[in-house]
Amino acid sequence: MSDAARTMDGVFAVHKPADITSAQVLRDLQRQFNRSEFFKPWLAAERQRLKEEPSWNNRRRGKKSKYIDVKLGHGGTLDPIATGVLITAVGKGTKQLNNFLACTKTYEAVVLFGVATDSYDRVGKVVSRAPYEHVTREKVEEALKKFRGKIMQRPSIFSALKVNGKKLYEYAREGKEPPAEILERPVEVSNLEIVEWYDGGSHKYVWPTEEAEGPEKDIAKKMLAKDSTAMEAGTTTKTTSDSLVGDTSGQDGTSQKRKTPPPPDTANVDTREDTTAAETSIPAKRQKLDSESQGEQTTTTEDKELPASTTPAAEAEPSPKPPAVKLTMTVSSGFYVRSLSHDLGLALGSNAIMSELIRTRQGDFELSPEKTLEYSDMEAGESVWAPKLQRFLDEWKNKGVQQEERAEDKSVAADAKQEAEN
Repeated sequence: MSDAARTMDGVFAVHKPADITSAQVLRDLQRQFNRSEFFKPWLAAERQRLKEEPSWNNRRRGKKSKYIDVKLGHGGTLDPIATGVLITAVGKGTKQLNNFLACTKTYEAVVLFGVATDSYDRVGKVVSRAPYEHVTREKVEEALKKFRGKIMQRPSIFSALKVNGKKLYEYAREGKEPPAEILERPVEVSNLEIVEWYDGGSHKYVWPTEEAEGPEKDIAKKMLAKDSTAMEAGTTTKTTSDSLVGDTSGQDGTSQKRKTPPPPDTANVDTREDTTAAETSIPAKRQKLDSESQGEQTTTTEDKELPASTTPAAEAEPSPKPPAVKLTMTVSSGFYVRSLSHDLGLALGSNAIMSELIRTRQGDFELSPEKTLEYSDMEAGESVWAPKLQRFLDEWKNKGVQQEERAEDKSVAADAKQEAEN
């Protein structure tokens, strides 16, 4: 295939490995793509395009970059501990990333009972422990009923949602409550089932050992108590018709539609979970690849490197043997699997954390060696990943052509119907 006919823009799926950020995946891909033969024509065309821009030519010589990077972006952050489908776009495909923020996603998650952490997952610090001996598969099956369908979900105080321009986890680390209540927001769970049940002592999943301390622990325990009270009162989970009135897009979803204007001192709460294409894309111009780069500044806490332990582990105690359960779920945009794990523990009169997470599908992209670019493909070299990537980009292009043809057919049919009626 000639360079002129080759498709080098589009959207594809990468199988993200565990323990790296979504931003790091883009940087790893960019390093491979920048030095490849596959993207040489793209880089040459981009360099020529920039040279023809008046703004580029008007720059002082020292301001002009000598390097051009392949432009990449992703369509929705995965936690560092998570694996699975990370939708990735290259070149002009980055303009399509916003289309994936609102699509449904399917996950497999392992929930471990008996412990609560500040982040609701296994990399957080322990804030509470609770009895777990009474938790059985049958009780979990029963508890899951209240989490299906249209429900209300409250994000963790250790999330990256913003209040007055400040991330919630920053308030928590300072031992402060946010200046506005973190209200529940509507999400939808179209499928939620048990995949596998693990009796205590029969699995590899263990509690974290690092303890939260000081003001950070105090505020986390206070919020945990609020969650427990709300769960017991039945004010969380299932929605009512009134609870979906107003803005349900998740853009500022900390409250239902108000009958009266908010008071002047109402805090400005931004509850966006997913970042936009512009926020997740790595531009074609050379970017710094350290923690001060724009990509790192605009990503969420899920996109930050796992912190090193700074607190001594708790004193050795008899090893607990809590049960665990693997769940599969298909959910709407804005859903927090960590919050489900946390809420499920409370619903069972215990605590729980998310111990493992795999995104098996996002939109039309599924986790499969034949449908995703694997890290092992990248390690094997360009002779392995380039043909696979070419196939993915061609499939994306053909899909777009088919969609345009269907839209055109519908338009022609509508015109013919209207003409016949006249």
